[in-house]
Amino acid sequence: MATKGSKAKSAKSGRDELVFVALGGLGEIGMNVYLYGFGPEDARQWLMVDLGLTFPGPSEPGVDVVLPDLSFIVEQRQSLLGIVLTHAHEDHIGAVIDLWPELRVPVYATPFTAGMLKSKNGDFGVKGELPITEIPLGGRFSLGPFDLEFVTMAHSIPEPSALAIRTPLGLVLHTGDWKLDQTPGVGDPPDESKLKALGDDGVLAIVCDSTNAFRDGRSPSELDIAKSITSIVKSAKRRVAVTTFASNVARVKAVADAARASGRELIVAGRALHRIIDVAKETGYLPQNFRFHDQQRFSDFDAADVLLLCTGSQGEPRAAMARIAEEEHPDISLAKGDLVIFSSRTIPGNEKSVGAVQNNLARNGCDVLTDNEALVHVTGHPRRDELRQMYSWVRPLISVPMHGEARHLKEHARLAREAGVRDVFPMLDGEILRIAPDPRVIDDAPVGRRFRDGRLIVPDLDGPVRERRKLSVVGVVIVSLVVSKRGELLDDPAIEIDGVPAETAKRTPMLDVIRSAIDGTLRSIPPARRKDAAVVEDAVRRAVRAAVNDAWGKKPICKVMVHMLGEQG
Repeated sequence: MATKGSKAKSAKSGRDELVFVALGGLGEIGMNVYLYGFGPEDARQWLMVDLGLTFPGPSEPGVDVVLPDLSFIVEQRQSLLGIVLTHAHEDHIGAVIDLWPELRVPVYATPFTAGMLKSKNGDFGVKGELPITEIPLGGRFSLGPFDLEFVTMAHSIPEPSALAIRTPLGLVLHTGDWKLDQTPGVGDPPDESKLKALGDDGVLAIVCDSTNAFRDGRSPSELDIAKSITSIVKSAKRRVAVTTFASNVARVKAVADAARASGRELIVAGRALHRIIDVAKETGYLPQNFRFHDQQRFSDFDAADVLLLCTGSQGEPRAAMARIAEEEHPDISLAKGDLVIFSSRTIPGNEKSVGAVQNNLARNGCDVLTDNEALVHVTGHPRRDELRQMYSWVRPLISVPMHGEARHLKEHARLAREAGVRDVFPMLDGEILRIAPDPRVIDDAPVGRRFRDGRLIVPDLDGPVRERRKLSVVGVVIVSLVVSKRGELLDDPAIEIDGVPAETAKRTPMLDVIRSAIDGTLRSIPPARRKDAAVVEDAVRRAVRAAVNDAWGKKPICKVMVHMLGEQG
C-alpha cells in the first residue's frame, strides 16, 4: 500500500481530489459511517453514507448504545451535502436520530429504510421532523458533484442497496451489506445486470463488505431457511418459540408461513418486531392481512398449537426471550419439552449473554436449537465465492475492504489482489484515502466513540462511563471529615465503602484500616497546613488508597469531602 503523501503539496496544488474516510466501520463490525469528499483540500464537499451505532460490551457499563464521534465532519458541516442510507439495520442507521441535530442535513433512503427511520423517530425522535427524502429502488439523484444511483442487492432486510457514486474523477461502488441470493424471501434479488453494466462503464474503486472474507463457498438462501424452519416446526410436539433479528422480514415471513403450514397460531412478542411488521406492511413486503396474535393471547392456546416469534436473539436483558428464560415475562412461559429456535448468528461480544439465556432455557427443560445443530439461520453477507463473483462483474482498479475487523479486512485485501485488483487499501477508521488522482493514504481524521447513557450523550475518555469502568474493578471509598479552622478534627470520620472487601485477609475490618490511615495522616500534617481543605483532602485520599492497596492489592476510587467549621465573627 502506498505511504502517506504530503498534505502541504495537495493543498498547494488546489486540484480536485476524490477522498474517502470512515468514522466507523473499518476495523470493527458495526457503527458504519463513511464519508466521500470531492474538491480541493480546502474546499471539499462531503457526502455521508450511513450513520450507524454499535452495542456496548463489558468494558462500557451502563451504556445503552455506542455512537461515533463526528467531530471531523461537524466542524465542516456547511460542506456536508447529505446522508445517504444503504439499508435499515441499526449499525447503518441507528445513530441518525441521536446525531442528526449536530449535522442538520437532508437524509436520503429507499422507502422501507425511510419508513423504519420515521417509525424510530416517532418513538424516540429529535425535535422537529427529520428531512427524509424517499428514493425509489434503483433510483438516481444528484448531490453537488456526486451523481448517485442505488443498486438493488440482497441482505437480511428489505431494500439493501449498493450505491454507485459517480464523480468527475471516476465511479466508486459502495456495496453496503450484501449477498448474492436469488431467492431472498422478500424483495428483489441483486441487480446483476446493473452491476455488470457498471463494470463495463468502468469502476474506479469498490468499497466492499468484508464480514465473511474467511468463509469459503456461497451463502445459503433465505428460501432454504424457510423450508428448514417449516420442517422443524411441523415435527415439533409442543410449543415452538423462534427468536431472530427483528429486522429480518424474510425470516418473519418464513416463521408465519411455518405457523400456517403446521396449523399453529402465531404469537408475536417484542416492540421491535411489531414496528418491523407495521413498516413491512406499509411498504408491501408483508400482506395487509398479515395475521398474528399479541403476547397476551399466548395462554389461550394449547401447547401444540403455538408458534411464538419474539425478540432477544442476542441475549438482550430487556428483550422478550431473556425475560421468558428468567421466568419473568408477564404473559409468556415455556416449559419442559418446548422447543426454542435461535434463528440468528451471535454477534461477537454477545456470546456470554446469549449463552446465559440458552442455559436458563435448558434449566427450565426447554430444547434449544441453534444454527450449529440445524439450518435455522443464514448470513446476510458474501462469502468468498460471492466476493470473487462481484470482482469479476465490476473489475475495479481500487479495492477498499470495509465492514470488518482488521483480520477480515486483511483477508479481503488478499482476495482482492488475487482477483487482479491493481491497488488495495485495507484501512482503519480515520485514515483518509485519496482515491483520485494518485491513490494513497494522505492524512488522518479524528475518530472515537460516544455513548448514549440514559437520556444523555456522553464522551468516552473523560466521561462517567470511564469512572464506572473503574468502579466495576476497584470499588469506591467515601470519606467525610469535619475540621475546625484551627485544623482540629471535630468528629469521627464518616466512611462508606462500596465494592471494597469488608475485611482483610487477617479478618481486620477494612473500615478500621481506613480509619487508621486517616488518623495517621491527619497527625502527620502540621497544624498550620491542616487549615487548608485541599491539602487535607489530597493527603487523606492518597493515604486511604495506599492503605487499602496494602491490605487488598487494589487501589479503590477514593472521594474525600472536607468540611471546615469554626467560630463566627
